[in-house]
Amino acid sequence: MLDAILEATAHPRKQFVVYRGAEETDLESWFARHSVDVTHRVLPPGGPAPFLAIREDGKFTGVLPVESVEGLLEPPIVRPGDRSGVSAGYRALFEVLDETTFATMERSELLAVSREIEDRALRVGRGTLRVSFQQLSALEPQAAIYRYLARETALEIHVHGVEDWTPPAIDGVTYHGDDDSELDQYWTLAFDGGGDDTQACALLAREESDGYRGCWTNDPERVQEVLSALRARGT
Repeated sequence: MLDAILEATAHPRKQFVVYRGAEETDLESWFARHSVDVTHRVLPPGGPAPFLAIREDGKFTGVLPVESVEGLLEPPIVRPGDRSGVSAGYRALFEVLDETTFATMERSELLAVSREIEDRALRVGRGTLRVSFQQLSALEPQAAIYRYLARETALEIHVHGVEDWTPPAIDGVTYHGDDDSELDQYWTLAFDGGGDDTQACALLAREESDGYRGCWTNDPERVQEVLSALRARGT
């Protein structure tokens, strides 16, 4: 079921154009490494600072200064609540790249996107957060984060994963052990928005031989699909 959801995002609706001088920007290189379709246009001398133009389904949707979004190239790894470590550009790209499928995401990027989703859940403070880091043992270095989320919010937190470890009991966190091979491939987080669809978000990434292929989404219906797929595996 997770495979089907990921495949449904495989046809990109967004097109990116970087307007810049003669020199390629770091942002273009980053897009190219992640198999995102991006073109460039050269700005005339004395023109505006480099910027990224976004189109969706052929329609212009907005622009962002290149300088403000290059923070994603070295994504921040911070604990929920520490907003000083997350650049405005990074948060903006989280919105811009909604349902853009990346071919080679690295674990550091997955952690950065995970922190953004966890932080949204923290700020809303209610609703359901379901996560799967492939194996339950992958939660061990992140247990303090989930203990903090459970203590500071009214969230209903569910942690799924292949049962290879006995996780610590945390009030407010329910564990769901599984032996399913599909779940073993997926790094997944989904937050239902706590009654506010504008805060709903999910990350879905499948491990492959050269990294992770995946996407994140702010579409409430897509988020519910991910939540339902994980819920169906609950015990």
